[in-house]
Amino acid sequence: MNKMMKSLLPLAIGATLSTQAWSQDFDLILEEVVVTAQKRVERLQDVPISVNAVSGAKMDEAGITNLEGMTAYVPNLTMNQTGIGTIIAIRGISSGINQGFEQSVGQYVDGVYYGRSQLARAPFMDLERVEVLRGPQSILFGKNSIAGAISMVTAKPTEEFEGQVTALYEPSHGEKDVRVVVSGPLTDSLRGRLSVLGRDIDGYYENTTLNRDESAEEEHVIRGQLSWDASDDLSMNLKIESGSFNTQGRFLEPINPIETTGGLPYATALLATTGGAFVLDTDQDFKRQSNGDSSENDTKNATLTIDYALGDHTLTAVTGYNAYNYEEICDCDFTGATIFTADSREDFNQYSQEIRIASPQGETIDYIGGLFYQSSDMTFDDAIRVPATSVLGVLSTSLLGTASQRDFTQDSTLWAGFAQATWNIDTDWRLTVGGRYTSEDKTATRTQHHTNSLGADVGSSDALLNTVFTAFLIEPYSEIKDKRSEAAFTPLVTLQWDATEDMMVYATYTEGFKAGGFDVRSNAHPDPAYGVNIIANPSPLVIIQTSNTYGFAPGVFEYEEEKATSFELGSKMTLADGAAELNVALFHTNYTDLQTSQFDGKLGFNVTNAGEATTQGIELDGRWLVAEGLTLSGSVGMLDFQFDSFPNSQCYFGQTPNSTDYPGLCDLSGKTREFAPEYQGTLSADYNRALGDDMEWRVTGDINFSDSYFTSPTLDPNLEQDAYAKLNLRFAVGSADGDWEVALVGKNLTDEKVATFGNQLPVSTALTSGTGTAYYSFFDRPRSIALQGTMRF
Repeated sequence: MNKMMKSLLPLAIGATLSTQAWSQDFDLILEEVVVTAQKRVERLQDVPISVNAVSGAKMDEAGITNLEGMTAYVPNLTMNQTGIGTIIAIRGISSGINQGFEQSVGQYVDGVYYGRSQLARAPFMDLERVEVLRGPQSILFGKNSIAGAISMVTAKPTEEFEGQVTALYEPSHGEKDVRVVVSGPLTDSLRGRLSVLGRDIDGYYENTTLNRDESAEEEHVIRGQLSWDASDDLSMNLKIESGSFNTQGRFLEPINPIETTGGLPYATALLATTGGAFVLDTDQDFKRQSNGDSSENDTKNATLTIDYALGDHTLTAVTGYNAYNYEEICDCDFTGATIFTADSREDFNQYSQEIRIASPQGETIDYIGGLFYQSSDMTFDDAIRVPATSVLGVLSTSLLGTASQRDFTQDSTLWAGFAQATWNIDTDWRLTVGGRYTSEDKTATRTQHHTNSLGADVGSSDALLNTVFTAFLIEPYSEIKDKRSEAAFTPLVTLQWDATEDMMVYATYTEGFKAGGFDVRSNAHPDPAYGVNIIANPSPLVIIQTSNTYGFAPGVFEYEEEKATSFELGSKMTLADGAAELNVALFHTNYTDLQTSQFDGKLGFNVTNAGEATTQGIELDGRWLVAEGLTLSGSVGMLDFQFDSFPNSQCYFGQTPNSTDYPGLCDLSGKTREFAPEYQGTLSADYNRALGDDMEWRVTGDINFSDSYFTSPTLDPNLEQDAYAKLNLRFAVGSADGDWEVALVGKNLTDEKVATFGNQLPVSTALTSGTGTAYYSFFDRPRSIALQGTMRF
């Protein structure tokens, strides 16, 4: 597979570069791509940023229903669901698993910041385009977008009446998707748009415990927009949206059980406690065992955008409200054995206000500047529960019905001032300088306490609960409370040169900043001297041990800010008299105090500032209108990620601790990180022809490929995904005027089994007294073929 990909890439690049020779006989010009990556409407080829733009039409045709589906078409972008969160990464940089994190990859919808990882799982609907900006976006986007920004632009109300109904059905996994859009004028100055989505899927996993398909998803969204031209100088757009996305089950299964010499296998430990009734299925056949998982999410958002002409300048105000809540139940031992369950709830509210002014374009100096304010509050609580039928009852029946609970609150206030100016030195040279000053305050509290079988709070006074839960690094304590204030100035300098009429070259230096914060999910107390005395285990299952027997780190409450320094050199070229484009970007970014999330080896995750890291590489993307009706396109990202200093990483199972400064931990200095393949990309072809006088047919093919990568933060070799290539095909027949279309949509026709996240099965090392373990992994959807129909009016 590696040899095939490495031979395809130079051929694809060479083909694009040779378009002058191939296209001389055609009077063909590519349609321009327009973006707002710099808060202005600009041609993509004029923007000095490594940016990919995917149109709403492409997303509809490819069946892209959420951000995870976008990753196949944007190099160096990955998104992965985990057991308790979502990870988004650009160029190998992500925030990891913790509800306290705001994402290193900033997500923006119509200019409003969506920084919470849970919102990355929300469904896409009726988008004009999605722009992915790689590298620190510290000036015009700003809010913590230290790895990059994903800007989603919803389709706006139209001057003319139009509507669209799209329906999709996929029988193998029971997927049904219906979308309805109606848009048009309401009065001479008022326009409206209504968009509705309903989607559900049975899933592609078989839960052999509950005898059902998983993960069953159900999504609903309704969005209304009004655009009002109040006067020649004043226009407003109001968007209100409500949605939900719920799931039953998860996309994971146990894999790769291992043990040390003479050790106790995890399956044997489970069998010993279930009377031989339990089977640990690790055959990687899209089967899993679970007593039930669920996630219920509700979202609300409203955005008011006001544009006012002040002479030749434009004053813009963007007011945003964003809220969500969810409830999740996780059978987090990820087996059919009844051991424990975890449930969690989060309620989040955010208000933001941005005011900016932009000068007219084309002057000697163009500029844009403004002020930004945001406040948010979050409450989170979760619990590890021992069900009445748990096998842990062999330790003591008094454990049944008990729980260890956590409560967390956080309030945040941020304000920023920003400005960016471009000096058009002459017709060929431009110099852009910018800066953003950000100040943020956070206050947080966290409490961990136990409850007995009657539901009464016993805090840390129950010796039995202390014994058992502390064995899993869950330490009860009264409220921890703290606050932090921090500020940063992040500059940007970009030099652009129009080397020819068809080639622009740019060089950029910028700095990035991501605020520190408070760890939500750490189970142990942050003070290493804190601890609850535990006793020798009286049961046949030897699972009790002191907290640091295997070198596990103490808990975490506060973590520090993350900083980045980035250099980028790029070029955007128009070739073959406008029939082709090729864009290239070379980048080198150094991160200090990189915020990572480390599994504590039991049930929790600790936030760790990982010293220093460097990410560097090259990104290419291009399009070629070969002939009338035939377009080739492709993009590839090559990445070299390395921890320059990370002496305090958790070790994977069986790894010998080798950290000099942190006894019991492992030093990952000089190593890569998870979700950082050396290359990934896509090659596409789109061909359409007339079919008689009134119809046409069209075929679109994509090859999405990736090199191997680790799926676990510890770089466990048992959790490495091999290189792969997925083939997607779409064949459509429709009317020549676009009023209707019927298509077959095939995804992953090569039926690749691709792991997107993996880790140790919780409690597997504890139940085997550290002599054995097992793993779980999330897997992408296998081959699917759907029927899609569209009607426009």
